[in-house]
Amino acid sequence: MTTPDHDLRHHGDAEVRADGAGLVDLAVNVRTGTPPQWLREHLAATIGDLAAYPDGTTARAAVAARHRRPVAEVLLTSGAAEAFVLLARVLTPRHVVVVHPQFTEPEAALRDAGHAVERVLLTPSDGFRLGAVPEEADLVVLGNPTNPTSVLHPAAAVAALARPGRTLVIDEAFMDTVPGETESLAATAAGELPGQVVVLRSLTKTWGLAGLRIGYVLGPAPLIAALGAAQPLWPVSTPALAAAEACSAPEALAEAERAARDLAVHRDHLLKGLATFPTARVHGEPAASFVLVELPDATAVRARLREHGFAVRRGDTFPGLGPDWLRIAVRDEATTDRFLAALDAVLGAGSPPAGTRTGR
Repeated sequence: MTTPDHDLRHHGDAEVRADGAGLVDLAVNVRTGTPPQWLREHLAATIGDLAAYPDGTTARAAVAARHRRPVAEVLLTSGAAEAFVLLARVLTPRHVVVVHPQFTEPEAALRDAGHAVERVLLTPSDGFRLGAVPEEADLVVLGNPTNPTSVLHPAAAVAALARPGRTLVIDEAFMDTVPGETESLAATAAGELPGQVVVLRSLTKTWGLAGLRIGYVLGPAPLIAALGAAQPLWPVSTPALAAAEACSAPEALAEAERAARDLAVHRDHLLKGLATFPTARVHGEPAASFVLVELPDATAVRARLREHGFAVRRGDTFPGLGPDWLRIAVRDEATTDRFLAALDAVLGAGSPPAGTRTGR
């Protein structure tokens, strides 16, 4: 088993810690202005219940109803990150494949559990399009839409990776940033596809709950039971359970859909602004709440952007990428224009000032 050649434990929040005070955060993909006030009040109302041990029955049923699945096919977790650890500890695969570039925590968890990991690298020249994986792989992990590429893979292409004897794990942490969640497999019933299909979800991004730690796993009931048996007692807190229930309600889903549609407009504005820089390249078609940019000497650009008040995510910690990549979170158009002006100042003359950019 080889030692990873990338810092798999580096995450976007590191860009805004310590010396990041006062920087505009374009490194973390949590939606700004969240949690919304109604959710803050709902969570605050649970404080009076903290003397009792958490009971996830109602929240689990709400998530199951939201995805039209039996309750036995749902497991609530302390964020999606816990789910990666549980899968790594419970599954006993012989040939593990992780499709990169993607969120690095799945590979880190698998390696920590003693599994050898083969990487399948998607390429920018192909728009990071999903391709074949080794037929002998009995555990395949990929993201959709994928962090950091922001590429949304067709559901049919993802489903085509399912095989008898294979566990296919799909990280859909950013699927609720896609209007209509068009390519999701979350509602795919167990047994509808060959092998085991497991979908991971998070409430962190759209609802601004990174500090609360709430996510869930959807999959075949026997596997869900095994994962649950590997959890400690009461793994999800009472406020987190309240969030899972509230964010699965029809009104919340409608709000998330509106946010996803607004996000698409803001992302288009960012992409049009980035297109005015000849040296900045975006590969594929971004579909999530961030954009991956290839930019010469991106390490130095990132450092100079900090001097101009903006934190962006370095890309070289993702397998398949190197020092010429940055991930930029999508924000409102005013924030984006300020960022584009800063990028223009960093890269020098040759691009129009932010105020004259088209495509608003």
